Amino acid sequence: MAVLNLFRKSLSVVTPNNASRAGLIIMAGFILIAALADLIAPYNPYERVSQPFQPPSEGHWLGTDDLGRDIFSQLIYSARLSLLIGFISAVAATMIGTLLGLIAGYYGGKADELLMRFTDLWLAFPNLLFTILLVVLFAPLAGNRLVPIVIAIAIGSWPTAARLIRSAVISIKQSQYIESARALGASNARIIFKHILPNTSSLIIVEVITLMGNAMLTEASLSFLGLGDPRAISWGMMLHYALLRNAIYLGMWWWFLPPGIMISLAVLAVILLGTRFGGNISTLGLGGGYED
Repeated sequence: MAVLNLFRKSLSVVTPNNASRAGLIIMAGFILIAALADLIAPYNPYERVSQPFQPPSEGHWLGTDDLGRDIFSQLIYSARLSLLIGFISAVAATMIGTLLGLIAGYYGGKADELLMRFTDLWLAFPNLLFTILLVVLFAPLAGNRLVPIVIAIAIGSWPTAARLIRSAVISIKQSQYIESARALGASNARIIFKHILPNTSSLIIVEVITLMGNAMLTEASLSFLGLGDPRAISWGMMLHYALLRNAIYLGMWWWFLPPGIMISLAVLAVILLGTRFGGNISTLGLGGGYED
């Protein structure tokens, strides 16, 4: 029952108006496409099924690429990788930022000063250029380029989460129930992970949603620049090969326009979902009571 009530509260926060409902519907559509790609896609996206550079037709709705592979099937399967990389990177970045934010906000003093100056230094680097550098550094350590991309995006995106959680922790730790926990002899670890962390859950959800949009854009940018895994298919890699094979100059809009639209819609859905949390965070219980 408690889980059901939390789900209802969460849903009311996510969809308070038409904009957030539209974001939820679009994102649900992408998740459904990714989950049912085997059923939706008419062909194997990695196999040649027709002549190269074919325009849209009844048999190939978006034509074929330079190797004769069905572009529509690639578009459908790309949803899996793009969403997966975006979600995993966002979760990893939020976890890093949350841990550092908890430490900085709770202990304060020199720990807070050191971690925040480190965060400021991290933010001083251009994010995309820094992520490219990390991908190049981590690429030799992995069997494919997907793992370095996830790691690089996560490492480059955690500062915003750290700042957000730190601000919340500074406010929460001054609450009476935190003072009561200290008076009862609760350890710092217990206070942080049992009393403070659960009360930042709304902010963590917000940050995951926000960073997911940034992560998908970053992955698309890296793949477009040729740093993605050539053995995998994502919307960014589709754009990369379209540019590489001069699809733009040849006027083959069916190759480069659909993946660009899909990236834009996915990021738009994330933005619509994320921005609606801002005025409704308290609904999920931020700053709740003491519980032992």
